[in-house]
Amino acid sequence: MGDSDAASKDGSADRYNLGYTWVVKTAISIPDEVFQAAEELAERLGVSRSELYATAVAQFVAELRSRGVTERLNQVYAGESSSLDLALERAQADALASEEW
Repeated sequence: MGDSDAASKDGSADRYNLGYTWVVKTAISIPDEVFQAAEELAERLGVSRSELYATAVAQFVAELRSRGVTERLNQVYAGESSSLDLALERAQADALASEEW
């Protein structure tokens, strides 16, 4: 049994380097033009390459999570009418007419 097998059984593989750092190093492959654009942007913003990529991925993940919430809400309300009650519509129009803009 190798060291990695033992680490997996006791759960330590799930806690990779947590005693040392809260970040994980990774290698990715991206097109040259994307890499160059990212290098230029990081330099212009005065941030490290790692910070730029971490920020970009965090924003992308947040956007996708938000999109999922919106899609679920759209499903929930798909069967509901979005029209206003006529009396409420008139009351709102009357209130707006008397407001000073």
